[in-house]
Amino acid sequence: MVCSCKPETDSTGNEGGGGKNDESSSGRAASLGSLVSALYESSGAAQFDISASEFSNILNGIADKYLSPEHDTAAVGELLSKLHAKELVLARACAAGHSKAWEDFLTSYRDLLYQTAISVAKNEVIGRELADSLYADLYSSESRAGQRISRLNSYTGIGSLAGWLCTVLARCYVDHYRQQQRLVPLDETIEENPQLITATTEVIVSVDPRLEDATDDALSSLSPEDGFILASYFLDGRTLADIASSLNVHESTASRRVEKITSQLRNKIMAALRQRGMSRVQAEEALQADVRDLQVNVSLRLRKTLQEKHPQSSSK
Repeated sequence: MVCSCKPETDSTGNEGGGGKNDESSSGRAASLGSLVSALYESSGAAQFDISASEFSNILNGIADKYLSPEHDTAAVGELLSKLHAKELVLARACAAGHSKAWEDFLTSYRDLLYQTAISVAKNEVIGRELADSLYADLYSSESRAGQRISRLNSYTGIGSLAGWLCTVLARCYVDHYRQQQRLVPLDETIEENPQLITATTEVIVSVDPRLEDATDDALSSLSPEDGFILASYFLDGRTLADIASSLNVHESTASRRVEKITSQLRNKIMAALRQRGMSRVQAEEALQADVRDLQVNVSLRLRKTLQEKHPQSSSK
């Protein structure tokens, strides 16, 4: 079993924003010297050989990732003060290949990964294989421009590391499940696995009612054809070739449509959350919520919207 999830990279090539290097620590975090110093001390970065300058660079990368240049120092300080600094440092030290960091990582998270994977797979053998696969994937790395690249660099300290690991584990399981079952609908996968994303001892992100409203509004705004495509692909498990045939387009066009629609949905939800008073950081956190925790029945809402707007196109 190979975990095929890809890490996200920013425009500089550093995954998740910010990386371990010895460049100048000037930047947005520099104006918050006292806060950055306090976070550096409390994070225990020194024990993993991460210098204050490297730590500041990591924080600058995270601030650049989540805040626009228009945000003032107060907004940067609010973001940094909410970071899980100890877990952020541990993840970045592991990504850099620090042996003590990996020892601490295994002590703190190995049992969680096994328990969650077994719960997701509903099979101890498959669950352990899934957890081992993820661990191997996290430990392995490639070199880019002389720097070690690891998926753990994608963890930015917003939300717990346990929650992030369980989310990655869930995505890997869904990828594996789809490959084995020839695109089994994601909605069915979630319903059959009630521990898909949530850690066994911790709720990753509490659901804000504004997220439920924004999600419902976004789904309701879908055009009949967009609703048909999403329902067909995610709910009915139809292949891209089958969807393309129904729309009389090429399969690659159908694939691009799925990506475009899901991206637009996310942007609409994000914009709606901002309009409802959330900051960008709060909206990003809200979007990490487990879909099963929403009071909105995504499957029902999508099908209902499709039937209301275009009954003949609704998935059966």
